[in-house]
Amino acid sequence: MKIIRTFMRFLIFASVLIIIAGVAWMAHAWTQQQTVAYQDEGSGSKQVRYVDAPWRKLNPDTIEEQALSFYLNLNRSTLEQPLDPTGQPRAFRVELGETAYDISERLQDLGLIQNAGIFRLYMRLNGIDQKLEAGDFQLSPAMNAFEISDALQNARGEDVLVRIPEGRRAEEIALLLEDEGIVVAADFLAAVRTGDTALLGLGDYPLLQDKPAGLSFEGYLFPDTYRLPVHATPSDILGVMFDTLELKVDAEMRAKIAASGRTFHQVLTLASIVEREAALAEERPIIASTYLNRLGETCANEVFGYLAADPTAQYAMGYDSEQKTWWPTVPDVQDYLKINSPYNTYLYPGLPPGPIASPGLASIQAAISPADTNYCYFVASSGGAHVFSVTGAEHQLNVQTYQR
Repeated sequence: MKIIRTFMRFLIFASVLIIIAGVAWMAHAWTQQQTVAYQDEGSGSKQVRYVDAPWRKLNPDTIEEQALSFYLNLNRSTLEQPLDPTGQPRAFRVELGETAYDISERLQDLGLIQNAGIFRLYMRLNGIDQKLEAGDFQLSPAMNAFEISDALQNARGEDVLVRIPEGRRAEEIALLLEDEGIVVAADFLAAVRTGDTALLGLGDYPLLQDKPAGLSFEGYLFPDTYRLPVHATPSDILGVMFDTLELKVDAEMRAKIAASGRTFHQVLTLASIVEREAALAEERPIIASTYLNRLGETCANEVFGYLAADPTAQYAMGYDSEQKTWWPTVPDVQDYLKINSPYNTYLYPGLPPGPIASPGLASIQAAISPADTNYCYFVASSGGAHVFSVTGAEHQLNVQTYQR
């Protein structure tokens, strides 16, 4: 009887093992068909993310892995479905030494993932919990668990707060960005000179629509204070600058441009000259008015449509190694006549082909809404101020008075 009882116990134990092995085998056969694959849009390469464990010979060391994959597949929707498809990106920071447990719990508390426990199990199965990086991230409830786990392996680099001053030409901006360690100046300039948003993988920007084909983005690099990541791409930086320009030039300003019969490109070109000429805020609309008078009938008999603006000739001259500046001056205004460039408004009537620098919002507003004057001339006096005049005779007198 004792032998029979022992044998029966053995049979029961063996049956239990066979049942467990059978269940595990069937679970694996089912989950092996449930592997989650997705397209990595950034690189175009197809990557596999396992919700089930990859097949290994069933043994005590892999039973836990197979059971884990079986459990994750039962909860597949928790991983696949974002918590809020309309959710907006938000900042998320992982501190140095923070554990996968702490990170997942905070993600759930912030409403970025549905279930911290399932998220941890998924990361554990794929070894992601050992690859999490400390740093700053932009995460969104519109991302699913796979996307969030990928993002957490690629921390954003250190951000730099950089101010782009008004009135700088593209070369100056490029060098400033390089000095801050954000981008290589030559790479940024190459992107600026394409003048083509599609070529750079950027979207459509209404204010760039009337920019003549073939011209660079000179003037469209809106001057502002930006927080940019170290080692940003030129396209990323340009996209931020264009977005800011679109935001700053509001609907009312656009309506005034349309009513004036001018294009935004023409307004921006005039604004860039005003930016280089004006030192006092209250003079910007007056300088804009004077230049528009030169282009119209008000000053037709005085200047014959020539702007004769020093900054345009300086832009055409480029960098002067002796003066160490991108805006060189000449001993006599007649020297500007030696510079043959369509940007030199001493030689060519009308506006130059495009902006000569990036104007700030105040100069853009002045170009949109100039003062109502009949001035045709102005000359610098002192403290950045100018003296304005209507006739050439008045102007010559002012020149003799203020520029002896």
